[in-house]
Amino acid sequence: MSLNPELRRRLQGAIKNFWNTRETQALKQGAKSGSKDAGARSAVTGGAQMNGFIDLVRDLLCESGLPKAHVYCEKYVELPGWYRPEKKWDLLIVSDGKLLAAIEFKSQVGSFGNNYNNRTEEAIGSASDIWAAYREGAFKPSARPWLGYLILLEEAPGSMSPVRAREPHFKVFPEFKDATYARRYEILLTKLVRERLYDAACFLMSNEADGAKGRYSEPAPELSFRNFVESLLARVIAVAKSR
Repeated sequence: MSLNPELRRRLQGAIKNFWNTRETQALKQGAKSGSKDAGARSAVTGGAQMNGFIDLVRDLLCESGLPKAHVYCEKYVELPGWYRPEKKWDLLIVSDGKLLAAIEFKSQVGSFGNNYNNRTEEAIGSASDIWAAYREGAFKPSARPWLGYLILLEEAPGSMSPVRAREPHFKVFPEFKDATYARRYEILLTKLVRERLYDAACFLMSNEADGAKGRYSEPAPELSFRNFVESLLARVIAVAKSR
């Protein structure tokens, strides 16, 4: 099922904000230094591109009855880990000393070959770390928190073209054969959710020209923004009503 018109409009606003922020940061970087960083780094180094999505999710939580003071998305977003002292998350929900949810918001524009593996390792590592910490009682008296992952991938020839997997010793799993980077991300997020490393994941795609107008696509229904938000809100509202 599709988003209602109002929520779609707000998601389109987050898409626009992403591309506009990248452009503004790239221009500012070039103006200050006299020369832009190589490739898209001038936009990446400024950060804040995903703030539109973070703000949207925070607003939806608060509109559903969660006090704003329980949502952390700028400061106090560190959580203890098991394999490292702490990790910063993009959005946390902590209510009455209990961890309700933690969410990562990521993007990838260009450099698909270099960054895909990094994003994969980050997503798996962050989930493994927090669940180990939870197992060891780091968040007592919290019940199992809700974990989410949202990523926006640039729709471009580099992300939409088949990629040959290297198999010098053993064969890769069949689903990865000639899979594009977009398809690889879809496989990754689907497996992360089905293995319960994350409770929900959202996979969005957009390009600079159309994205500036708020246009985007959702390659996999299972990884839609609607499913992501409904899962999160259902968990938070259920906890709130139990108190």
